[in-house]
Amino acid sequence: MRDAVVMAAGGRAGGGGGGGVAPCAACKLLRRRCAAGCVFAPYFPPSEPHKFANVHKVFGASNVSKLLQEIPVQHRGDAVSSLVYEANARVRDPVYGCVGAISSLQQQVEALQAQLALAQAEMVRLNMSNANFAHRLKAARRCGSGGNSSAGSPSSMSSPKTVEPEAHCKTTPELLDLVMDQSSMDESQFWSY
Repeated sequence: MRDAVVMAAGGRAGGGGGGGVAPCAACKLLRRRCAAGCVFAPYFPPSEPHKFANVHKVFGASNVSKLLQEIPVQHRGDAVSSLVYEANARVRDPVYGCVGAISSLQQQVEALQAQLALAQAEMVRLNMSNANFAHRLKAARRCGSGGNSSAGSPSSMSSPKTVEPEAHCKTTPELLDLVMDQSSMDESQFWSY
C-alpha cells in the first residue's frame, strides 16, 4: 500500500508533497524522501514530530536506524519506546538521564521502607504495651476482689497469720488509680487490637 502511494507521489524529494502520503516524522526532520521500506515510518508517525526530534538529538538518526534494523520486528516497538524515554530524560537531565529518575525513585522507596519499618516497630511496641497493661489490669482486679479463697476456712481460723499478697498482686499508685477509674468499664470496650 505504501509503495503505491509513494509511486503516485512521483518520487519527489519531499516524500509526497503533491497529494501523496506525508513523510514520517524522521524523514521530515531529516528532510529526505520517505521510502517505502523506511525503518522509521511505523514508529515515528508524521503526527508526532517531537518524538523523533529528541531521539535524533541524543542518539543520531544513523545509530537509531542501525539499531532498529538489527532488532527483530516484533521487538522494535519496545526498543523505540525505550529510546524515546531515554532521549526525553536526557533532554531534561543531560548528565544522568533516566538513571537520575531511577535513582530518585529508589531513594523514595528506601525512605518509605524505613518509614514503614518504624511504623511496624511502633505497632509491635504498642501491642506489647497494651498486652502488658491488660495483664496488670486483670491481676489488679483479681487481687482487689478478695483473692484469698481460704480466708473463711476453719484451718485459717485456728492459726491466724498475716497473708502476704502474691507477687503479681503488688499494686502501684498509678495502677490503683486506673483500677478505680476504669472499674465500671468492660475490658472489651477499653482495649482494641
